[in-house]
Amino acid sequence: MGDDRLDDLRSRLDDIAEELADIGLAKLKEAVRDDNAHAAAEERRLARARRAVIKAAALLTGADADDGSD
Repeated sequence: MGDDRLDDLRSRLDDIAEELADIGLAKLKEAVRDDNAHAAAEERRLARARRAVIKAAALLTGADADDGSD
């Protein structure tokens, strides 16, 4: 796979991570507003998925994917 294709894939993963963060924030707001335990659980699941996508993007750039940042 060429570097351009990897850069494109990393960029798409970054976009997906951002979208997951946006959806997660909406779920968190819903959980607080409505005292909704299901929405809170969904937000936690989305946060885990976002972290996994960020790690995948970091692996494609050669960065340390396990740096502990969110």
